[in-house]
Amino acid sequence: MEPVEITEDGLLLRPWRAADADTVHRACQDPDIQRWTRVPRPYRPEHAQKFVADGARQWELGTGAPFAVCDAASGELLGACGLNTINRQHELSEIGYWTAPWARRRGVAVGAVRATARWAFDELKVRRLLWTALVGNHASRLVALRAGFHVEGRLRAADPEQDGCHEWVGSLLPGDVPAPAGVSPAGPGTLAARRAGVFGREQPTLFATAGRHELILRPMEVRDLDQLVATCRDPETLRWTTVPESYQRTDAEHFLTLVQGTWAAGTSASFVVADPADRYAGSIDLRLSATDPLLADVGFMTAPHARGRGYQPAALAAVCAWGFTTLGLARVEWRANVGNVASRRVAEKAGFTLEGTARRALHHRGTRVDAWLGALLAEDLT
Repeated sequence: MEPVEITEDGLLLRPWRAADADTVHRACQDPDIQRWTRVPRPYRPEHAQKFVADGARQWELGTGAPFAVCDAASGELLGACGLNTINRQHELSEIGYWTAPWARRRGVAVGAVRATARWAFDELKVRRLLWTALVGNHASRLVALRAGFHVEGRLRAADPEQDGCHEWVGSLLPGDVPAPAGVSPAGPGTLAARRAGVFGREQPTLFATAGRHELILRPMEVRDLDQLVATCRDPETLRWTTVPESYQRTDAEHFLTLVQGTWAAGTSASFVVADPADRYAGSIDLRLSATDPLLADVGFMTAPHARGRGYQPAALAAVCAWGFTTLGLARVEWRANVGNVASRRVAEKAGFTLEGTARRALHHRGTRVDAWLGALLAEDLT
């Protein structure tokens, strides 16, 4: 396959040259490139030399179409974008990209992906482009969305080179690609962009005040697991929640892995409620709706030794306020088995309004039970 050059929207996409190796080596020292791509670690000059040489070989063999992404005016190397594989029989290809740290927040990757996709559809007659990224790589996901990709799901244990990490997968069809410099799906200021900025960073620590006590709301850590086990073995916890009976340390370890994964995926935020000495006093889960981007629901439990101190209402109010202001939520819902008066008091003290009883709404230890339903709205805090 003959190498080509593409010029579009201020970018020049050209085949790699041997002289690019030094700049590629410098770019791939970036921690984010090393974290989210398959580049060797540590990344040495010989790796960059092999990368640019392999690019020329892919063009020659017709197995891929790798481009150096450059500034069209100055020629400065800004990143990489290309077709990692080309399946002529099935008219499919997979796209990959990275942006050098000195070129970020300029729309380089979005422009390069759109240009590459248009060329692949028009010239190679590809009918479908595939995109994958490790779950948690919200920057790559945002680029894909802005380029028109539809994120279609998650592949479990997809990448053995990354300790079996899960991957997002998406696809792009010819009619999906926005025009050059056109309106960008998930563009700046959208909810998708806002949440990518939140979940693409480490989970924050929040603070709340309960009477004279300053509470810390932070991600769960290994040091919390013994208290988590004790809380989940408490008769009141077992009575009103669905935690496994005979709760074990392995259950707590699994839960820690789960909440770390849901933060990376951008689907929920789980906070430990820690007392002024930073000891586990309870936990709260804020779970985003899969069908309504402005809706979430909450679940919480309090350690037996911390009950009756006002910790949970203060913490719940703080987490909901963070959800409204940072994640752009409009409504947070609370549900509890009818009769769980302690949970209802926490919700009402945090500002929730009881909206009614949902019949047989919850599955609880082998049976359907009625549930109280309440909600807190963003305007309730103003």
